[in-house]
Amino acid sequence: MIETEAQARAADAADPLRNFRDRFVLPDGVIYLDGNSLGPLPRATRERLDAALRHEWGEGLIRSWNDADWIAAPARVGGKIARLIGAAPNEVVAADSTSVNLFKLLSAAVRARPGRGVILTEAGNFPTDLYIAQGVAESIPGAEVRALPREEVFDAIDSDVAVVMLTHVHYKTAARWDMAEITARAHAAGALMLWDLSHSAGAVAVDLRACDADLAVGCGYKYLNGGPGAPAFLFVAQPLQDGLSSPLSGWMGHASAFDFSDDYQPADGIQRFLCGTPPVLGLTALEVGVDIALEADMADLARKSAALWNLFAARIDVRLAGYGFELISPRDPAARGSHISLSHPEGYRIMQALIARGVIGDFRDPDVLRFGLTPLYLGHEDVWRAVEILHSVMRDEAWRKQAERAPGRVT
Repeated sequence: MIETEAQARAADAADPLRNFRDRFVLPDGVIYLDGNSLGPLPRATRERLDAALRHEWGEGLIRSWNDADWIAAPARVGGKIARLIGAAPNEVVAADSTSVNLFKLLSAAVRARPGRGVILTEAGNFPTDLYIAQGVAESIPGAEVRALPREEVFDAIDSDVAVVMLTHVHYKTAARWDMAEITARAHAAGALMLWDLSHSAGAVAVDLRACDADLAVGCGYKYLNGGPGAPAFLFVAQPLQDGLSSPLSGWMGHASAFDFSDDYQPADGIQRFLCGTPPVLGLTALEVGVDIALEADMADLARKSAALWNLFAARIDVRLAGYGFELISPRDPAARGSHISLSHPEGYRIMQALIARGVIGDFRDPDVLRFGLTPLYLGHEDVWRAVEILHSVMRDEAWRKQAERAPGRVT
């Protein structure tokens, strides 16, 4: 149990992940607790992108599709991500955005279960997941979205359900589903299972093959540190690949893209879920972040994530009692992800006051303050100091000096 700031510093000194901090650009005077929304810049990304710009693009020009193997980037980077999520290399590609990948896989899943039209999901799931599901339902006759409270989802998986779509770690609360339990329930009912790993990949242990998952998507700009708008990834279990059809039949998913035939013929395997030309510079940056994540031991990441979370929660209990905060994240390490969320009626202005004092988290409507506890580059002392600064914001009522939320602002 850490009870003093000196003990927090000692825990950092003994941390097996401590050297990863120097691999990232972290501004002086800032405690960055928003890696669950946008990971920081890896130092190696600047050099790698410079080489891609100067040499591969600047000098190699179009030859670099072959000479630098740009064309293989979606499969190469996807194969590396596969190692982080318990998948085989030929089951993952890095491509497009999470939203586009959701559309591809949800459409394929519904069409693969004729006679079933329900996309079952959780009410309050991340909005893009719900919006995309609604768009898929509108595009397929007989399809519908059924969004239910979390506690009702398990029992609602029945013979009408074509696909269950859930976010493994909830974006607001950090509540984590039991992946194996839900997947088994979906399969028992004859449904396919699709997981959104956007708040999981690179942060918590994921083993898609062990739990027999069918489909998954995830983003590259959070815990994978691929940069703003980084390419996302999708997973399709190998036994399902040739039986599913992507609704976006772009040329990179063609069996022989450079034959330039008029008629579409899907490629074998995971390649068929590609669509347009790969975003080479985005994939280049993402690959650096993924390579760093692969150097870390996932067991060390999980232990440190739990330790940082427990320290944050313990300090909140001590220092913020009586200030109107409510912890809305589960305290059980097995039931949560790697961020911690508090609710407060003045959450927006409190977060703005924190940011003004160098502690960067984020806010989600209507009243949620989120703090990403990313173990690769955060330390115990960071968490200690962040809670102390939050205490000072509340003690001094510094949040009252912040403006009310302006419509349309990124929070």
